[in-house]
Amino acid sequence: MSVDLEDAPSFPVPRTVPYQPPESYRQISSRGPLNKVTLWDKRRVWLVTGYAQGRRLLSDPKLSADRTRQEYPTMAPHLGAQAARKLVLVGEDPPIHDIHRRLLNPEFSLKKARALAPRIQELVDGLIDDMLAAGPTADLVQSYALPIPSLVMSELVGVPYEDHKFFQAATAGVMQAREPAETEAAGAQLAQYLGTLVERNLTEPGDGVIGRLVHYVQAGTITAAELTQLSMVLMIAGLETTSSMIPLGVVTLFAHPEQLAAFISGEVPVQTAVEELLRYLAVTDFAAVRWVTDDIEIDDVVIRAGDGIVVSSTMVNRDESVHADPHVFDISRGNRQHLTFGYGIHQCLGQNLARLQLETAYRTLFARIPGLRLAVPFEDLRMRSSGTMQGLESLPVTW
Repeated sequence: MSVDLEDAPSFPVPRTVPYQPPESYRQISSRGPLNKVTLWDKRRVWLVTGYAQGRRLLSDPKLSADRTRQEYPTMAPHLGAQAARKLVLVGEDPPIHDIHRRLLNPEFSLKKARALAPRIQELVDGLIDDMLAAGPTADLVQSYALPIPSLVMSELVGVPYEDHKFFQAATAGVMQAREPAETEAAGAQLAQYLGTLVERNLTEPGDGVIGRLVHYVQAGTITAAELTQLSMVLMIAGLETTSSMIPLGVVTLFAHPEQLAAFISGEVPVQTAVEELLRYLAVTDFAAVRWVTDDIEIDDVVIRAGDGIVVSSTMVNRDESVHADPHVFDISRGNRQHLTFGYGIHQCLGQNLARLQLETAYRTLFARIPGLRLAVPFEDLRMRSSGTMQGLESLPVTW
């Protein structure tokens, strides 16, 4: 296949409709599954929009996730900060990645997630109780979407929930900042706090992930600094993705009333609906960012060593060869062939827990407040203008 290397459109581009990709993405994808795009710093990288090509490349050991190398594509100015470049697990290659992943895998198994279901249900019900008591209006972002993963991740990792507002602000500082200095400052705050928590657990192990993993520090398998960094990655990833996804899903259902009716009536199981929301929304424009350590040939295209690769979850999830009418929202589709959680050795560690939180959040919200609706015109909703995660600034609702 031929690829026009001269015409490399800008990427990523902000959404104007919460659940629809920019038109330029469709135009890029229509050319084929592999194209060149231009990042904010004028660097040209390969954008992958084909599902099969995305899976194949993310399984290739010639792709590196090492963010400390200059070959790694930086997707936004603030992600050039050391706090973003030195993230463990998500920014590591084997063999160190495998060591860290093996330590955490048992903490995020399906069995573990299911064991948390009653507690997650209790937390969600408590938030809705508070909204109903304060109603009949609320900002679903602040009153519901942010607290759910904040509560869940605090309990799971072993972080005192009374510090959740600090974590929400610091996590947003890392992921939604506009400048590297902001990300660096927020990252330093998080690292200092979690480092103190790790030290405390070394003498008095708690009930969370930190308390259960400190014996690996004592055994010399990992250092206290590594456990601090692992805890930081868990908190950032666990808070930012789910808190962004919940309001986007609600808005998408509002915009498709016939689909919402099928969801509320139980005609479509919540698990099926959530899978379509995950496919359709893809809360970030890129399922993976990598650089190539050695030449790769794919679909008659040679991707050279040192080249950057971005797998577009937004467009991979809308591959016409995989999904019929891929730009149509259909909660009965029930197809797990999407890359919202990535693929390969870096596939999202917390996907079982994320699915459970989303299922509980959507099911409980519409079951307990079936008359829930927007409190402002749809066109007044605003997407966040910073960061690399799709999200709404606020979501005013009433009932």
